[in-house]
Order: sequence, then structure tokens, then C-alpha cells
Amino acid sequence: MILKTSTPILLLALSVAILLQGCVIPTRLSAVPENAIAHAEVPGMPGIRFMAGDDTTQFKSGAQHILESELAFRAKTGQVGPLPPVDFLAISGGSDKGAYGAGLLCGWTVAGNRPEFKLVTGVSTGALIAPFAFLGPKYDAKLKALYTNSSQDHILEERSLMSVVFDDAMADNRPLWRLLEKHITPEMLREIAQEYTKGRILLVATTNLDSQRSVIWNLTKIAASGHPQALDLFRKVMMASTAIPGAFPPSMIEVQANGKHYQEMHVDGGATSQVFAYPAKFHLREYAAQMGIQRERKLYIILNAFLDPEWAEVERRSFTIASKAIESLIRTKSIGDLYRIYATAQRDDIDFNLTYIPSTFIIPHKEDFNTDYMRQLFKEGYDVAVTGHPWEKSPPGF
Repeated sequence: MILKTSTPILLLALSVAILLQGCVIPTRLSAVPENAIAHAEVPGMPGIRFMAGDDTTQFKSGAQHILESELAFRAKTGQVGPLPPVDFLAISGGSDKGAYGAGLLCGWTVAGNRPEFKLVTGVSTGALIAPFAFLGPKYDAKLKALYTNSSQDHILEERSLMSVVFDDAMADNRPLWRLLEKHITPEMLREIAQEYTKGRILLVATTNLDSQRSVIWNLTKIAASGHPQALDLFRKVMMASTAIPGAFPPSMIEVQANGKHYQEMHVDGGATSQVFAYPAKFHLREYAAQMGIQRERKLYIILNAFLDPEWAEVERRSFTIASKAIESLIRTKSIGDLYRIYATAQRDDIDFNLTYIPSTFIIPHKEDFNTDYMRQLFKEGYDVAVTGHPWEKSPPGF
């Protein structure tokens, strides 16, 4: 029997066939098997990361190394007496709203009371800010340029509509890679490695999509590894932490486990956590007591987001509804992360300090990575710091 096909359907089928000829579906190596995840390492750079939520053995080992490095550096430079107070900084995700955190850090320098942070952590856009914040005021000009001179063209290249079905993202983030090549230089890596020898640490989070786990990367240890691929991996981890799933391509990171080669798929750290300080399972006060360490500790959190609900009549369209729901989910997830961090800080006797974008900032956000919007948000953060706006001592509504 011969089926008769109408002309429109035949033309549609031919059109799809022609389009498919030009489509190259991305491939990958096999993911790490579930029973081997704990053994997966980047070749040549062992111990540069750990899974959030696992037992804290690896994190304790890292903390021990940091303490020993600090004590050795103090002895080498003739510093005596009690250990000085330390300051921690956690920078959240928030896409182009990272301009707020960048402005706040630059304004904090001008205010004259910005500390040198012993620990800096970052997620998503916070991961982009974190290395500049870690190295201090000498990098303020580059940080400002990154968030006030960039536009959408510096971050992404749009792909065709077919990419929704046949590619790994709707946009290509190669422009962002070129931006990282410009700013994350070999010299910067050497400076970060040098700070690691003083007992300071820089961490950023990605999400391993295969295992649906948050992965914390020790960028200071990567920088200090001396591995020929350290700079490339450093940039790749930063790219992964900013790779919004579906919008930007994931970072495919090759690892070894039990003698076999695999490939992990890493995306935006914000998929599992909007902001973090250190694992909640790690009882810092108890650990310090065991080590005979007494010192004051302060934690500063820069949340590149609004925490107050934003009312707006939602258009009855699938994309608008989904976007609004995701926005609401991210906001509530941020609040949940703040509650977790606050509870951990209270337990470990750490002074909690929080800032986020005030509801009084009402500049319209017409599109992502709009230069004018980012410049005004940068100025908002800058003015908040320069005028000495008080840090909040607990999460909103606590």
C-alpha cells in the first residue's frame, strides 16, 4: 500500500531534513559511574576539590594546611603574639547583578576599612568577582571595567533556534572565555598561588550535573599546583560556575577514576547553592579549640540580588510564567542559603554581616548584561559602601 502525503507535510519534512544535515549534536565521554564519584580526580592535580555535603575529612585536611601555612608565614616574617582576627567573604550568584558586588568592593576600598580576607568564596557571577576580591584593591580597576564596560556581546553569542533541540545551550559563551583570557592571566595566577602560601584560600562552586552535586574547587591550590594546565582549568572552573544550564554550554572536565578516563559535566554553581561560606558539617569552633586556636572571626556576605518580592502582573504566556517562577525559586533559595549560613555562623561564634541590593534601586532591567543598567547598579553598590551603610546582622525575616 502506498501512503499519499500532502505537499505541505512533504515540504516540512524536507525542510527538517535539510536543517538536520547542518546540525552536529554534541558528544561526550562517559560520566563517572556513581560508585566511583568519590575517587574521581583531575589528572595531575589531586585534592583540588571536594563534594559539598560529604564528610569533612578532605575539608579538614585543607583547613589544616591553611593553618600550618599561616603559622609558617608568621614565623618567617617575624610575627609574634596572638593570632589576629580573620575576615571571610562570600559572594553570591546573580548574573549581571554582580555589578552590585563589584561596586561595593570598590567603594569599600575608598571607605578605607576593607579587610584582607582569609577566605573568599564565589558562586556564578560571584565566582567571576572572587579572584579580584581575593587579591585586593590593586585589582579594583579591572573589576570595575569587567562590570561597567561589558555588554551582552562580551558575554555570549546567540545560536539558532535549532540549538534548543540539537545543541547543549541556546547561546555560546566563547566571548566570556575571551574576557577571562584577558583578565585571568599567568601573573594573576602566580599572585593567587603566593597568597596560598600565606594561609589564604579562594573557593568557588560548580554543579556536577551528572551527580547533581555541588563541587567546591580550591582555586588557590590549582594556582599553586604548578601544573601546565592549571591556568586553563582555573578559567574552565570559572566558566562552569557561570554556565546557566540551557542558556550557556557546560564545562566538560576530564577526570580519572580507578584508572579510567571520564568526563564530568559542570554548570552554574547556583543550580545547587546561591552562596556558601564553608561546609555546615565542618564545626569550625570545635576544630579551632582542638588546635588551640583562639581568634575573632567575621563573615561578610554580598548577595547580588533583591530579597524583597517584586510585584508585577505576569503575562499569560509559557515563557513569561516559567521565567517568573524561576526568579521566585532563586530568591527563596537565596534566603534558604542565608538561613543555613547564619545558623552555622551562630554555632561557630562568627560575626554575621549581610548586604544585598536594596529595594530602593528601581532602575528598569530591560535585558541581561545591559551596560547602562550594570553601571548604575555598580554605582549603587559603590555608594552603599562609601556612605557606610550598616551591614545587616541576620537574614531578612529571621
